[in-house]
Amino acid sequence: MADIIQIDDIVVVTLAGELDNLEANKIRSTISSSIFTGTVKAVIWNLSKLGFMDSAGIGLILGRMRDLAPYKGETFILNPSPTMEKIFSFSGLASNIRHGSVDSVLGEIGGVLHEK
Repeated sequence: MADIIQIDDIVVVTLAGELDNLEANKIRSTISSSIFTGTVKAVIWNLSKLGFMDSAGIGLILGRMRDLAPYKGETFILNPSPTMEKIFSFSGLASNIRHGSVDSVLGEIGGVLHEK
């Protein structure tokens, strides 16, 4: 399951449960559509509630990073499990990993979480 919200020019994707190929395909087009507007400067992937992710999930994140590159956008991987953190680190993404809250990452990149 994915909860996708856009806060100004930042997309926050909170993943929960299991992320497999079927679910990744559902999420991919939504996020890419937002990125291709040219108004997104960052994507925060909150993985704190994610129990399982296969290679399609890693591809989902890497592909959106590639989509963001022409717009000089940033990607943040928030609270991955220890196993996922190793995989992302081996993939050269250690500098994209953060531990903490969505709010703390928003603060790092100049966004503000507007509570409802």
